[in-house]
Amino acid sequence: MITLKKIINKKEMKQFVTFPFSLYKNNKYWVPPIIKDEVDNFDPEKNPVFENADAQFFIAIRDGKIVGRIVAIINWFEVEKQQIKKMRFGWFDVINDIEVSKVLLEKIKEIGLENNLEYIEGPVGFNNLDKTGVLVEGFDHIGTMITWYNHPYYKEHLEALGFTKEKEYLENKFKFKNVDAVYFDRVSRIIKKRFNLKALDFTKTKDIMPYVDEMFEVFDKAYAKLSTFVPISEDQIAFFKKKYISFINPEYIKFVVDETNKVVAFAIVMPSFSEALQKAKGTLFPFGLFHLLKARKHSKDVTFYLIGVHPEYQNKGVHAIIFDQYTKTFAPLGIENCIRTPELEDNEAIKKLWENFSPETHKKRRTYRINL
Repeated sequence: MITLKKIINKKEMKQFVTFPFSLYKNNKYWVPPIIKDEVDNFDPEKNPVFENADAQFFIAIRDGKIVGRIVAIINWFEVEKQQIKKMRFGWFDVINDIEVSKVLLEKIKEIGLENNLEYIEGPVGFNNLDKTGVLVEGFDHIGTMITWYNHPYYKEHLEALGFTKEKEYLENKFKFKNVDAVYFDRVSRIIKKRFNLKALDFTKTKDIMPYVDEMFEVFDKAYAKLSTFVPISEDQIAFFKKKYISFINPEYIKFVVDETNKVVAFAIVMPSFSEALQKAKGTLFPFGLFHLLKARKHSKDVTFYLIGVHPEYQNKGVHAIIFDQYTKTFAPLGIENCIRTPELEDNEAIKKLWENFSPETHKKRRTYRINL
C-alpha cells in the first residue's frame, strides 16, 4: 500500500530533498544539489518566491520507505494577474512503479480542482529561473546544476496517466573553437559604433551588483513574450544576487550599456559545477566547497545560464558584442565546451542567435499537461 505524507517540518524536508540520492545512487549522470541550499530554497522564510506562490510538498511511502516525491505549486501572479489557471508540479521523482506516480499526480489534481484551476503542467518550478521539464532524450549525458535529471521511465509514466506534451525544450552544446573570434571582433566594433554602445567587463563581484536590477528589467522585457514567462519580484532579485551572483566568476558576467550607461543586453555564464557537485555529495563540508571552488577556477566547460537583449535592440546584432566579450575572456582560460540551458524548441530567435556555432542538440526535455 502506498501512503502520501505531507512535509510539515525541517526534518521531513531533508528526507524530501535527499530521496533522489538513493534513487540515483551510482548514476554517473545525475548531479546532486547541495542539501542545505535545497532545504533553504523550500523555506518560505528564506525564499521570497513564496510571496506570490504556494507550495505543498509530498512524499510517497511504501513499506516504510520513501518511493516518490512531488511539489504542488500555485503561482498566484500567474493565476490572478495573468489569468493563466495553471496548477504546477515540480521536483517529481519516483521509483519505476506507475502506481506511485499515479498517487502523487492524483494529489496534484486534487489541489488543482480545490483551487478552481483549469489544467496541470509540469514538471516546472516556481518561475523562469527554476528548473523545468522531464528529460526525454540524452540520458547518457551528465546533468547540470540548473536542470533536473531523471530516469527514462518518467516519460512513460506521465503519458500512460493521460498527460500530453505541452512544451519541448532543447539543450545544445558547441565547441568554443567553433566561435570565430575575428568575425565577432569586427562585427562588435561596427555595432558598438552604430548604436553608441559599450561593453562592460568585470573582475570584482561588487562592481556587478549595481547593474543587476537593471539586468532583470531587461530580462523581464526580453522574455515577456514567451508563454512560460512569470515576472521576477524585487525580493526574488535580491535573493538571486545573494545565492548566485556572488558565486559566479565576475569575468563570466557581461553587460552591454547605451550612451547613458543603461543596460541593454546581458549574459550570465557559469563554470560547469556538475562533476564538482557529484564529488561534494550534497554537502559543502569538509570537502564539497573545495571541489566547487576548484571547478570555479579551472573548469574547461561553461554553461550559458541567461542571455537577454532589450526588445529595442533585438535583431540589431547586439549579441555579437557579448560573444566578442566571451571570446576574449575564454580564449586565455582554455575553455573547450559551451553548454546551453534548456530553450523552447519553437524559439526561432534563440536558434538564430546560436546558429553560427554549429550547435549539437544532446538532450531534449518537455513539460506535460492534463486538463482538470
